[in-house]
Amino acid sequence: MRDFDEILAIAADRHGGHAAVAAMLPQTLPKDDVAQIPDAVWLRTMAMRIFSTGMSTSMIEAKEDDIIAAFEGFDVGRVALMSDDWFDALLKDRRIIRNAPKLRAIQQNAVFIQEVSAEAGGFGRKIADWPDAEFGELLFWLKSEGARLGGSTGGYILRQLGRDGYVFSKDVVARLVAEGVVSGQPTSRKAMLAAQAAFNTWQAQSGRPLAEISRILALSI
Repeated sequence: MRDFDEILAIAADRHGGHAAVAAMLPQTLPKDDVAQIPDAVWLRTMAMRIFSTGMSTSMIEAKEDDIIAAFEGFDVGRVALMSDDWFDALLKDRRIIRNAPKLRAIQQNAVFIQEVSAEAGGFGRKIADWPDAEFGELLFWLKSEGARLGGSTGGYILRQLGRDGYVFSKDVVARLVAEGVVSGQPTSRKAMLAAQAAFNTWQAQSGRPLAEISRILALSI
């Protein structure tokens, strides 16, 4: 496995230098700010990402206001208790993506968020307090406890809301494969732990946030 500086040099060579790479790095929020993100925002972000799977992201983004209205602002308690009548109405609602499994996943994630929030004092609090050195376990937890939050979905949701971490995008996975860390898209807990160990090593070498390391790995491909 290459040292982080070697991977950074590859990324810089491919994108016009270190300054160019630095300009492409993501921003993250302080953990206290992540902890204050309302539960409804977490559910809305999950829903938009779930709807985007297999669809045009720009098309889903253009429908965001309509989707928020259809789900009545993504009030977590209301969505968690979604009646059969409301579910059936949503299946006929042209403002949203009328896909029954995706709609059910959103309702299931509302229940998930509600339960975690009650235990932790907010879903954002749970996410913020999760140790960075165990970020892979956080992704696995989202995958196993949430609905349709596996693959790169969980990582992108956390990135969008400012939580420091990495994303198993196609290019990040390609670099992990090239470094002998994983053999393909990490889907098992064992593979996720192997990836975490590599990120922990690169973080110790560089002192950078996980999000920056993740983007640099992607830019090296």
